[in-house]
Amino acid sequence: MANIVRRSPTMGDISRYDPFANFEDLFRSFGMRPFSMEAEAPMIKVDITESDNAYKVRAEIPGVKKEDVKVQVEGNRVTISCETKQETEEKEGERVISRECHQGSSYRSFMLGSEVDETKAEAKYENGMLELTLPRKEGTGARRIEVK
Repeated sequence: MANIVRRSPTMGDISRYDPFANFEDLFRSFGMRPFSMEAEAPMIKVDITESDNAYKVRAEIPGVKKEDVKVQVEGNRVTISCETKQETEEKEGERVISRECHQGSSYRSFMLGSEVDETKAEAKYENGMLELTLPRKEGTGARRIEVK
């Protein structure tokens, strides 16, 4: 005798199916941008390394002027933000076919393992690369307590 089991799909099964989930990937595979001609804000990518006395952060922020990059340090939280501006220039007899330059702001925030000494921190920005040297604050590291 065959066992017949009745199954009715739940709302979770139905809501998970999205026939257009990879629709934009189809356009990207042909090198085209779907529908939106607006470029996205630059994503700030970071590499973080540490030594015994400091953290080194390298952040990739292409297409931004040095004066538009801001770094804020509070305890062990580091926030990097930038602002990009779109300059409009119109010439007689020309019209804009496509504009992919973004205007807006981006930010990246992360926490380090120990507090940073803000007074000794250094930042350098050149050719789209931000380099931070963030010395650890003295006396905030882990301390071993003897158990009696």
